[in-house]
Amino acid sequence: MSKPTRKRASAPSQHRYPREARLNQSLRQVIAESLTEIDDDQLDLVTITSIDVDAEMNRAIVFFDSLRGEDGDAGILEALARHRVRLQSAVARQIRSKKTPILDFRPDEVIRAAERIERILRDNPSPARPDADADADADADVDGQA
Repeated sequence: MSKPTRKRASAPSQHRYPREARLNQSLRQVIAESLTEIDDDQLDLVTITSIDVDAEMNRAIVFFDSLRGEDGDAGILEALARHRVRLQSAVARQIRSKKTPILDFRPDEVIRAAERIERILRDNPSPARPDADADADADADVDGQA
């Protein structure tokens, strides 16, 4: 008598986050390490902030920031374009993947926007609202009477 065949349950993933997130993080590490090995003054103050790989792994947008700010973006983009093939080769060697995405470099506008907001808030402190102070005093009086 033969045993009935049962479907084998698939093993749960050992990873806590999706494949794309792991790939993005791995690419970020490889590219950041490779930048330190490149002898180019334009890339000295550059930080890779994040990577966004499309679902088909055809393209990877590499977001960067620099202490040079927006004024240094043109020179940095030019230097990254010169070294793109070298960086892409490093990715191909170090990442275990069937495909190597084409690297596309862009300044990280999210960080820049956050810096602008912080600067505005720091330079323009909010004035004290008299209504808020009166409401706080009234609440304290009510709480104190109880």
